[in-house]
Amino acid sequence: MNDLISENLQRVQAHIVEVAQNAGRDPKEVRLIAISKTHPASKVQAAVDAGQMVFGENRVQEALEKVEQLPEHVEWHLVGHLQKNKAKFCPGKFQWVHSIDSVELINTLERRCALQEQPVQGLIQVNLSQEASKAGVWEWDTVCRLGERILECQWLKWRGLMTIGALQASETETRKTFATLAEWRERLVQQFGNAQECTELSMGMSADYPLAIEEGATLIRIGSAIFGARG
Repeated sequence: MNDLISENLQRVQAHIVEVAQNAGRDPKEVRLIAISKTHPASKVQAAVDAGQMVFGENRVQEALEKVEQLPEHVEWHLVGHLQKNKAKFCPGKFQWVHSIDSVELINTLERRCALQEQPVQGLIQVNLSQEASKAGVWEWDTVCRLGERILECQWLKWRGLMTIGALQASETETRKTFATLAEWRERLVQQFGNAQECTELSMGMSADYPLAIEEGATLIRIGSAIFGARG
């Protein structure tokens, strides 16, 4: 198992470098988040042994069990929907939350971060395909309102936007989704003079990450191409 995960990681990392260079980008601008949801801690440890230190999880409870079993220097990203009553578990456990989608969640996270004196890097989830099965906001004004509120926070830091490509979308449609997210981030930075840290675009998964890189992704979320089918 360890050898297979190591080989998969090397293959994905080499492809990231190739795609970025072909797109005229510095590969160092693209960070790989290994999505370990539904996979046991032993697989995550195999990836750590192979040099991967950044992982993403969908569910808080599942993730917390792994956090306790893995080295402290591992960086954890919550990429799934976060319920307000689970926000209290994030500070000190997750360094990043990709799925901010309401003022109420922002307020809860900020309060919990302050109580524990632990900062969290936050991304607003944008549901550009407006699919009912996905979380996230899709109206420009709503994104602006959420961004404005995060910028008022001390412990919750606004670092950018996240989206998920539509299921069964064509390459043209997927590329348009990623290009739109990049455009929105630029507009937000221009609109909010104090949003200099809003630099990140979390987009692209195993099936579409090359398109995401070509359109400016800085954080790509890859699971099956590294760990295989879900456990």
